Amino acid sequence: MWDIDYTLLRGGGVASRAWKAAFTEVTGVAWRDEPIFGGRTDLDICGGVFAAHGVTDCTPERFFARYVELVGTSRHEFAEQGALMPGVREVLSHLGGRPDIVQTLVTGNVPEVAAMKVSAFGLSGAFDAEVGGYGTDDSVRATLVRRSLERAQAKYGEPFHPVVIGDTVNDVTAALANDAVAIAVATGATPAADLIAAGAHAVLPNLSDLEATVKALEIRV
Repeated sequence: MWDIDYTLLRGGGVASRAWKAAFTEVTGVAWRDEPIFGGRTDLDICGGVFAAHGVTDCTPERFFARYVELVGTSRHEFAEQGALMPGVREVLSHLGGRPDIVQTLVTGNVPEVAAMKVSAFGLSGAFDAEVGGYGTDDSVRATLVRRSLERAQAKYGEPFHPVVIGDTVNDVTAALANDAVAIAVATGATPAADLIAAGAHAVLPNLSDLEATVKALEIRV
């Protein structure tokens, strides 16, 4: 179960700009608060932003519809202004060759934006997105892991041993809340020490060392 932002890639601020523009368009309220996006679900962020701006007459569904439209118009900018994190393509390719592993996304992004981000870097084929967990599933990130596991077990008809890879404390705690293995990468804003303190089973500086990354995953898969 892969997180996207700052685990697999950097989006170059494309989604953040679309978020702010969509908020002002849909609500008519000027943007004035900068929420913490990292490790949170879009549903959680949406509720917090509405509350901070005193918005009571707009639904998340209405906001997300416009947000997705705006991201779609600038989706080419993900690859132009963002970048893959080190080693990502090699790790995904290696794991993709394993018949005993299903790779998917567990991300705070809404499904459509998640798809646009990975597609921009040619990664769509690496994941079974149908069994992922997304930012519209729930405000609580741990629920995203649970939903993904339920979808995978329903689709494949067999139990899975979930492994969550992410860059924030929220990724780690969401994994642990579901008895999943938590593999953390210190490629985002969260220091490795904080990821260790949160209980991650392994913390990697990044994914550039394929052998070390696969070893960290395989001894627990």
